[in-house]
Amino acid sequence: MTRELSDYHRRIRARNHTAILNAAAELFLQAGFDGTSLARVADSAGVSKATLFKQFPTKAQLFEATVLEAASTPDTELGDLPSDDFRAGLVHLGRAYADMLARPRVAALMRMIIAEQPRFPELRELSFDFGTLTVLRALRRHLREADAAGTADIDDFDIATTQFLGLIASAVFWPRLVHGTWSLTEEEEGRAIHEAATTIAARYALSP
Repeated sequence: MTRELSDYHRRIRARNHTAILNAAAELFLQAGFDGTSLARVADSAGVSKATLFKQFPTKAQLFEATVLEAASTPDTELGDLPSDDFRAGLVHLGRAYADMLARPRVAALMRMIIAEQPRFPELRELSFDFGTLTVLRALRRHLREADAAGTADIDDFDIATTQFLGLIASAVFWPRLVHGTWSLTEEEEGRAIHEAATTIAARYALSP
C-alpha cells in the first residue's frame, strides 16, 4: 500500500521539481541536449541524483518536461474567457497563445528541438503533449462549449484547434524563429490574432 505524502513532503517535491526544470532549461540552452547530463542538472538544481532520477529517469523525459514547463501558463494568468461570444473567446485565447510563443525560452527550446532531433532518436520519439498546456485546454473547452451551446458547429475539435493555432503561429512565431531579426508591432500582432479568430468564426460559428 502506497503511503500518501504529507503536505511538507509535497512542498519539498514541488520545490525540487521547479528547481530541476529551471536548471535543466538553463543547461540545455547553454550546452545543448548532448552536452547536458542529468548529473550536472542535479548539481545545478541543488538536489541529489537520486531525487532527479526519481522524477525524470531519462534525459529525454527531462527535456520534454522542460519544454512543456517553459510553455505553461498558470490558470490565473489566462484571465476570464468571454464564453458567451465565440469569436471574442478566440481572440482572448489567441492573445494568450501568442504571448506564450513570444517567450524567449520557448523559441530557444523550439530551435533546439529542430536542430537536434535528427541526431538523437530519443528526441524524435518524444510526443511533446502540448495539449496539456492551459491555453490549449482552454481553447478546446471553448470550442466544445460553443458546439454544445449551438453557437458553433464543429465536427472535429482537433482540426479546428490546429487550424486556429496554425494561423496564429504562422504569423507571429515561425517567421521570428527562422529569421531572428524579424518582428511584428503590437498592432500587427493584434491584427493577425483578430484575423485568425475571424477566419475560424466564419468557418464554424452559427448565425444567431
